[in-house]
Amino acid sequence: MKKLLFALGVITAIYFVATLLVPTYIEEKRNPVKSLPPYEVSPEAQEIYDRLDFISDLHCDALLWGRDLTERSTVGSVDFPRMREANIALEMFTIVSKSPAGQNMQSNSEDAFDNITPLTIAKGETPNQWFSLINRTLGQAENLHDFIEEEDGKVIFVDDLASFKELLEARKADKTVTGAMLGIEGAHALEGSLENLEKVYEAGIRMIGPTHFFDNELGGSAHGENGAGLTDFGKSVIRRMNELNIFIDLAHCSPAIVDDVLTMTTKPVMVSHIGVRAVLDSQRNLTDEQIQRIAANGGIIGVAFFDMAVGDPEIDGIIATMKHIRDLVGVEYIALGSDYDGAVAVPFDITGLPIIVEGLLKEGFTETEIKAIMGENVKRFFLENLN
Repeated sequence: MKKLLFALGVITAIYFVATLLVPTYIEEKRNPVKSLPPYEVSPEAQEIYDRLDFISDLHCDALLWGRDLTERSTVGSVDFPRMREANIALEMFTIVSKSPAGQNMQSNSEDAFDNITPLTIAKGETPNQWFSLINRTLGQAENLHDFIEEEDGKVIFVDDLASFKELLEARKADKTVTGAMLGIEGAHALEGSLENLEKVYEAGIRMIGPTHFFDNELGGSAHGENGAGLTDFGKSVIRRMNELNIFIDLAHCSPAIVDDVLTMTTKPVMVSHIGVRAVLDSQRNLTDEQIQRIAANGGIIGVAFFDMAVGDPEIDGIIATMKHIRDLVGVEYIALGSDYDGAVAVPFDITGLPIIVEGLLKEGFTETEIKAIMGENVKRFFLENLN
């Protein structure tokens, strides 16, 4: 018995050490920042950035990795201290519950080994999350709520119009107050249950992408195998999302789902992190026709920061993508959609956002247009569409 207890103690100790070291090691490999802070831009660009009242980003996967977001980290791109340094008013924290082994932009099987299972175990999450997508999702949502509670009013959770207005009012008196929202990357997290949609709504989730990197019960992914549109279950989810006022995120959807959603939705859509085919001809990026339909729907498009969405060098691609959308449908539909901490290499962390301002200035964007892109469009969108 003593030997058994000793062995269990050793195993427990090893597991505890692994939970401290392994997630950080994995994230260092999966979330590289190509250029580390501090960042320098021209005085003109910095002055404009410093005048920005509302800066927002529509896509960040920082919750996936198990970091304490209340502490400044040298790993990844986003945490509350770096958000404050960058004067971020609102960040959309997106929940990843499953990722296929060999993940790629072209074709992924929903039956592939799930990379998130071993990460969930290594992070020391409760056993009920190890093999349950909905429990992982609710667990990450709870983690964000816990981080916000630790901030003692310095981070405001936004899930309706009243809390959004509370954030705007709080920032008038104190610019170190920042805001956080919750989204889901891939509705496979619902495990085929409308009841689970109610659960994630109660957890404060207000944006859901029907698909991520593989096909699921709702329909086809832009990177899946069948290219299908919405299934009957998918249509029922979209209808209920409209009723609950959960925003639909089209970022990883098959073209058929994009068409189906834009045909049936009664609410404006979001595309949280994407590029355009006119800049980079990728199957994950938007066609001009899709951009025009999203604009006609009153939606908003978050431009991603990584090479597989905007090309290399990324900064040139980001600006070119924004310029194309502006010239096609207008600047009012453009937002930042970094995909920070989303297992992609990014050119700079969240404190490097003045680099976007400098790039826009060089391409002739006005200060009013820059303000719109950096966050005023998001502010307007939520003032008009949250309830």
